[in-house]
Amino acid sequence: MSNETLLTYFQKHVKEEPSQVALRYKDYGIWHDVTWGEYGEKIRQVVMGLISLGLKKGECVSIISENRPEWVYSDFGIMSAGGVSAGIYTTNAPEQCGYIVQNSGSRFYIAENEEQFDKTLKFRKDTPHLEKVIVIEMEGLKRYKDPLLMSFDDLLKLGKEHDAKNPGLFEQRLSEVKPDDLAVLIYTSGTTGPPKGAMLTHSNLLYMSEAMVDANPIQDRDETLSYLPLCHIFEQLFTVMINVRYGTIVNFIESPDTVMDNMKEVSPTVTCGVPRIWEKYASGIMIRMSDATWFKRTVFKACMGIGMKYAGLKLNFKPIPLYLKLAYSAAYLAVFRKLKERLGFDRVRVAYSGAAPISPDVLKFFNAIGLPLIEGYGQTEGTGVTTVSRKGHLKIGKVGEPLPGVEVKIAPDGEILVKGPGVFKGYFKNPEATAETLKDGWLHSGDVGELDEDGFLKITDRKKDLIITAGGKNIAPQNIENQLKFSPYINDAVVIGDRRKFLVALIAIDEENVIKYAQDNKIQFGTYASLTQASEVKQLIQKELDRVNKTLAQVEQVKKFTIIPKKLYEEDGEVTPTMKVKRKFINETYKDIIEKMYRSGSD
Repeated sequence: MSNETLLTYFQKHVKEEPSQVALRYKDYGIWHDVTWGEYGEKIRQVVMGLISLGLKKGECVSIISENRPEWVYSDFGIMSAGGVSAGIYTTNAPEQCGYIVQNSGSRFYIAENEEQFDKTLKFRKDTPHLEKVIVIEMEGLKRYKDPLLMSFDDLLKLGKEHDAKNPGLFEQRLSEVKPDDLAVLIYTSGTTGPPKGAMLTHSNLLYMSEAMVDANPIQDRDETLSYLPLCHIFEQLFTVMINVRYGTIVNFIESPDTVMDNMKEVSPTVTCGVPRIWEKYASGIMIRMSDATWFKRTVFKACMGIGMKYAGLKLNFKPIPLYLKLAYSAAYLAVFRKLKERLGFDRVRVAYSGAAPISPDVLKFFNAIGLPLIEGYGQTEGTGVTTVSRKGHLKIGKVGEPLPGVEVKIAPDGEILVKGPGVFKGYFKNPEATAETLKDGWLHSGDVGELDEDGFLKITDRKKDLIITAGGKNIAPQNIENQLKFSPYINDAVVIGDRRKFLVALIAIDEENVIKYAQDNKIQFGTYASLTQASEVKQLIQKELDRVNKTLAQVEQVKKFTIIPKKLYEEDGEVTPTMKVKRKFINETYKDIIEKMYRSGSD
């Protein structure tokens, strides 16, 4: 068995390509390069600094920060020291942060700034083992005296000094890291109970980086934009794993508010996003075109008609007539090429959607404009990806074929079972949950699906989310919800109807687009809540619902809806960090509204 890990390839880049750019970040309006040589030196200092503080092999270190170079310095430094990295979402409440620090046994905690440091003051009494909070940005804390507090710069300085006093120790510590050693803990954002720490090994990470590139090859010096939360496995795949294995260039966003601007500046060659991101881009395009001149609207509509027809045939492996190929080429030159440039997608060779099911309409929309958006499927417990579509070889409504070395089978009850090199070791300090999820080497995904004759996987729904109506009909709500979310005016939708005579839906509107609609149509409103209650807005959403209902069987149609009078926030526990609605939480929170829809008459 090979002893290679991602650490092996990292040191290879440092040695053989020290002047090549590895990372970029923007500071005060200027992009700065970090070479592999500089990256390697930072990792060395972090490793030696942590060793100097007493980090032992196999110990966890927690990180809470937005995407920035210091996050990967910390993450990869921890792994290089033989430790285990545990990322925490910046939006987590102090209690949630404290739980992860306590559960992981972290003695060291790397925090981005004063805001994140302040959270530790609220849970430190519950984590007496916590020895140091290492803060990246010390603004507001320079005069604060606390034995717990240490700056990231001081950690690097300590590492440099310890390295000088202990020659060869860095190399020794690297050599002790083995493929089966635990590398990271990814805490899942559970909808019930505290999060569980999924244990991923160095071999899991190396396998996934190679398998993804085997499915869709990476070219020399490919560039990505790092903007999804780095404690999520999906972003780690591109920002850490593939970057280190193949030497891609990672560009860090300035802030979560500048994603679209940074996308235009960087124009990455490979990009990824969760469905909500792609839905937002699509709705933005459609809304902007509604404001264009009559001529531009007419041209865009004609070109989109050509594009959708072209994409529909291409994505279903059907022959494309010569006239349509010529028409599409003209549409691309006239509209789509410029549109991609304005979005920052002009260099994209392959774009991924993951972390949640995406509407087939959205997938088809982007392929129609010439953006090769493909869908993958997986979960943290499988190191992020189980199946993925291949560029130029995908099926609408399917999430691709299994990665090399991965087995997928469907259980008698429809559940998707997975076996392969990406399957995790289990949940940290939770043998009961591990036994429920891992059985005879098979990962029980909790998702329901089916495999077609070509080995493409189709996801029906979450096993626990399937609706069984009072009439005994099985309905997958995600399909209906995805169609609703394709509307530029609907941000989220939750379809309800288990053991009921008919389906209803809770709707969260797209604030930006609905406000614009209200202004254009002189609809009076004062607050967000009053906007949701405006009769004209309700009529607008009803039209969108009617459009979707026309495509559904009678039993699948949504008979009633209510617009939620507030936006859904991660901080309120309503959505996950990747913007997936927490269905059970929503159902409980809005149970009175749901019951009112069913009491107001029956269909």
